[in-house]
Amino acid sequence: MSHTADDVFDDPFAEQREMRELLSQETRHLIVQCLLGHPHHLASLAELTYMIQKNEGAILDQLETLQEAGLLDVYVHEPNISTRDLPSRFWGPTERGVDVLYEHNFLRGVPVARAVYEETNKSEKVRRHETAPRPSLPDAVQEALQFEEPAPEEGR
Repeated sequence: MSHTADDVFDDPFAEQREMRELLSQETRHLIVQCLLGHPHHLASLAELTYMIQKNEGAILDQLETLQEAGLLDVYVHEPNISTRDLPSRFWGPTERGVDVLYEHNFLRGVPVARAVYEETNKSEKVRRHETAPRPSLPDAVQEALQFEEPAPEEGR
């Protein structure tokens, strides 16, 4: 069998390998876990910095990498722009992002990520950011990130 220069051999697993590598880097992995655990799945840079305990520049670099890959985007809440103590920019997953996270079994961990996020002691600033008004995620993203809270067991 001969191959010409025009033959294109796409590796069907290349994108999977690329996404696995992208998501396995420590800071990016922690960002994704933090967003999955966040009650709104949208976090300010201050919230991410507090939860991840890395410097803001390192987190911002990795957020930009995830944005370039189409997994995250910046969602802006216009009314907060002129408010000094409230964030206006929030990072959250895109529709492509939740598809990739589903394919790599990250969405199965949403309940655990939420429990970890809720049990973490937060500073006053982070609590203020957590409850700040924010934009809505696209419907498809919100639906993909919903999970059923387990019903309390009887006798406990």
